[in-house]
Amino acid sequence: MISLQVPSELLGGCISIGNFDGVHTGHATMLRALKELATSLRKPAVAVTFDPHPIVLLRPELAPPVLTTPEERIRLLKTCGMDGVVVLPVTWELLEMSPLQFFDDVIRRCFQATGIVEGPNFQFGRDRAGTVATLKDFCTSAGMTLRVAQAVEDASQMVSSSRIRTLLTERALSQAVKLLGHPYRLTGYVEQGAQRGRTIGFPTANLTGIGSLIPANGVYAGRTEIDSKHYAVAVSIGPNPTFADQRQKIECHIVGYSGDLYSKRLAVDLLHDIRPLCSF
Repeated sequence: MISLQVPSELLGGCISIGNFDGVHTGHATMLRALKELATSLRKPAVAVTFDPHPIVLLRPELAPPVLTTPEERIRLLKTCGMDGVVVLPVTWELLEMSPLQFFDDVIRRCFQATGIVEGPNFQFGRDRAGTVATLKDFCTSAGMTLRVAQAVEDASQMVSSSRIRTLLTERALSQAVKLLGHPYRLTGYVEQGAQRGRTIGFPTANLTGIGSLIPANGVYAGRTEIDSKHYAVAVSIGPNPTFADQRQKIECHIVGYSGDLYSKRLAVDLLHDIRPLCSF
């Protein structure tokens, strides 16, 4: 029996369970179906996500870099209309649960769920033995409402977090953003760089401590918000061939901004790719 404190206002709601990494257009479609079901039953809509990804415990050497930190994932899930987001800590106890144990202990006892919405490929319980068909049987026995959302496809391929990761590592950011349905955010802290940019009229903020997947080397267009004002940003990822600097860096030229950002936290939303790196 796991220990999970679900806020009282979210008990008895309609839930969707998943990693939701990236909160892409496929997730958004499922969450719309969840919100519709919750509204029809006059219940809260609750997204349940995991941290860390189960594979981090099961096969850490195969764990992919995340598209979203837990904080960013919660923000995006709430923009999809969720009344609440619950992060389910991944432990060996949780991973060893059979599908029925997971259904009884997590879905019914912890959340007291009245409805559930999942995608067609949903799997749960030890060794991912539970399927949508299994879940349907459990929900029928428990008198719960189950809806299965259709998979979202683009170019005859299912939209998935792994596909978006591949696009980002191929410098196909514009395609990744299309599948995400929102900009790709990098959040880190500004550190002091070589300050060469100031001498040529292009001061940059160097980001460090980023917890999500960093796209392939190249130059990207983005935007940021500082003190409630929005700015366009040119982002260079990788070494600086012009100055023979081979260090991997993320340099952000914030158009029209002048101020001290050192040690401050900065979120930059990448919108589309511009070009590969080149020397000037």
